[in-house]
Amino acid sequence: MSTLLRVENLSKHFTLNGGFFGKGSRLDALTDINLTVAAGETLAIVGESGCGKTTLGRCIIQAQSVSAGKVVYHPKAGGDVELTALNKHQLKPWRQDIRMIFQDPMSSLNPNMRVFDIVAEPLRIHRKAKGKALEEMVISTLEKVGIPAEAVGRYPHAFSGGQRQRIGIARALVLDPKLVIADEAVSALDVSIQAQVLNLLEDLKAEFGLTYIFISHDLGVVNYIADRVVVMYLGHVVENAPTEMLFERPRHPYSELLLEALPIADPLRRKGRSKEVRGEIPYLGNRPVGCPFHTRCKYAEDRCRTDRPVLRPIAGTAQEAACHFAEKLHLNGAYDGAVGAKDVLHDA
Repeated sequence: MSTLLRVENLSKHFTLNGGFFGKGSRLDALTDINLTVAAGETLAIVGESGCGKTTLGRCIIQAQSVSAGKVVYHPKAGGDVELTALNKHQLKPWRQDIRMIFQDPMSSLNPNMRVFDIVAEPLRIHRKAKGKALEEMVISTLEKVGIPAEAVGRYPHAFSGGQRQRIGIARALVLDPKLVIADEAVSALDVSIQAQVLNLLEDLKAEFGLTYIFISHDLGVVNYIADRVVVMYLGHVVENAPTEMLFERPRHPYSELLLEALPIADPLRRKGRSKEVRGEIPYLGNRPVGCPFHTRCKYAEDRCRTDRPVLRPIAGTAQEAACHFAEKLHLNGAYDGAVGAKDVLHDA
């Protein structure tokens, strides 16, 4: 598959005001992010709350400026477009190609606008259609996501949570985008409604040839929808792997920790799981030196406390990991009976 989007050495920091007499502090939300998104794939970005997932999505779509690095878009027409080098006016045409679905449909939909106008707004902003043509495009898009034509005159409060998320999806798709960033798009929904929306996203991907960046903290959902997974911790990418490989044999201890949290129906397998979770997520303004995960990692050695590992390919696999011992650690995946490295470190 050809590359649709490329993120190179992207960093984002925020400066916090220290008050009238205080000294401002710097928060590094993202550090040296590198990833590619292939046309037609679903790339999931996972991690605990505060790891930088949403900030990365907003930097990709240029809703937030980056502090360093670049985001490069590869349209089918040819020629690279460095989105991070464009001003607001220059970005406007490319915002048609890259759209976003937000987490909370109630807060992302204007309560004072009818559903028709909510979905029509991007068409009007980008001057894609007007009059009868605009009406047909809006109604057709809403019907494709399961909202009937007779409902277009209603306001968001008249719909259920699942229906409101469908309206948000319609608003993202009405401009016929190439890449859709779904930021926790099903996390606010009941489980049964989650399944309906996930199936809808899959159907729309097949129908329109979409590419997804799917931001989530729910690995069960990610396992269902994603082709590849990027694992983030404290603003760093710590693992990048095809979904099946990550779930069968993760290459970073943090990925193993996330997989341990997956619910298991079998009580015998559940009993064998390790319940050891060391420490808490460090404050962004006081990051650990060395590997960002070493304060919680049960496999950490002295080197981990001084040298930050870089994300690198793991020989013989399609995986990348930022761990000094990625080849030596035998970490268990989601389907193993007991969690924890079988033989923590083998001699090379």
